[in-house]
Amino acid sequence: MSNVRQGKPLSRGFSLVELIIVVVIVGLLAAIAIPRFSRGASAASENATLADLAVLRQALDMYAAEHNGNYPGGMGLVNSLTLYSNAAGSTSEAPSELYPFGPYVHAIPELKSGPQAGSTVVATIAAPPNTTYPTPIAWLYLPSTGQIWANDPDLLNRGL
Repeated sequence: MSNVRQGKPLSRGFSLVELIIVVVIVGLLAAIAIPRFSRGASAASENATLADLAVLRQALDMYAAEHNGNYPGGMGLVNSLTLYSNAAGSTSEAPSELYPFGPYVHAIPELKSGPQAGSTVVATIAAPPNTTYPTPIAWLYLPSTGQIWANDPDLLNRGL
């Protein structure tokens, strides 16, 4: 009895043509998927900015509710939202009977989208914005109305 096979030799592995076809298919899939992932990341950072904007707007409304309808002054916005305060708007780092309100946020959030992403700087403005402001400004605050906007051209163009 012989263990030698008769006929065509047994081939193992893939041919070069098969490998090239697989590489082309993987390349096409990558060309389709990568732009979708980058758009998804952009949308995620924009959604994070919108969530932070909602938190800031809610904090401003809460401040006004506890301070006789008055919003924080422009220069003191950060302290007004992150420290304890009294009805007159004076702030303190420690809670006491004299400073019963706040804090409304732990810190001003970083801007997550747009050219100023990563900044926490708040600028006081005199009228609603119709353009973006230079770096490193993240948030645009209008003290007379208590409105705040993200300094992101895409969001400002949509009125958000």
